[in-house]
Amino acid sequence: MAIIVTLIILAVIIGFLIAVYNALVRLRNQVANGLAQIDVQLKRRHDLIPNLVNVAKRYMTHEEQVLTQVTEARNIAKSGLDTLKGAGLSGTDGLTKLANAESNLSRALGSFYAVVENYPELKADSALKELSDEIKNTENRIGFARQFYNDSVMFYNNQRESFPNNLVANWFGFMPIAQLEFADKSAIDVAPTVSL
Repeated sequence: MAIIVTLIILAVIIGFLIAVYNALVRLRNQVANGLAQIDVQLKRRHDLIPNLVNVAKRYMTHEEQVLTQVTEARNIAKSGLDTLKGAGLSGTDGLTKLANAESNLSRALGSFYAVVENYPELKADSALKELSDEIKNTENRIGFARQFYNDSVMFYNNQRESFPNNLVANWFGFMPIAQLEFADKSAIDVAPTVSL
């Protein structure tokens, strides 16, 4: 009889370990999916910016500095995204660098759109309007993807840190994951407004 009770207790413990482990794996995969969605939207944003600069070059002959700042900020942000992909989910330095680079890119785009106001022909250009709309829509998608990612990170970290799950998480090497927070929240939370 004691052997049966011992086997039942052992089966319950093993079942609990399996359930917690599987839940943590599902949540970690959800976080990875959230980061992949951010990656897709940031790539889209990075791909649209050179087209925007090329359209503006036709009109903004005396504003080379603004165009260069946007291009350089885009290249740094793209590099930060590539670095983050190499670091994986546990790379908090990669998240911080990406957040800073994207904030700088948003500020550079804000400066670009401020200068566009001085060029009525450029403001009326249909290609610029279309690209600006695409960038604005992409900015909104980035915000939603970032919110999904951060929510997924919160659920994962809560599950990982709750007792007795933390014992299983530590035993199997489930590390904490950092949220993606931008240094200049106003620069990324609000898509640049363009009045064309």
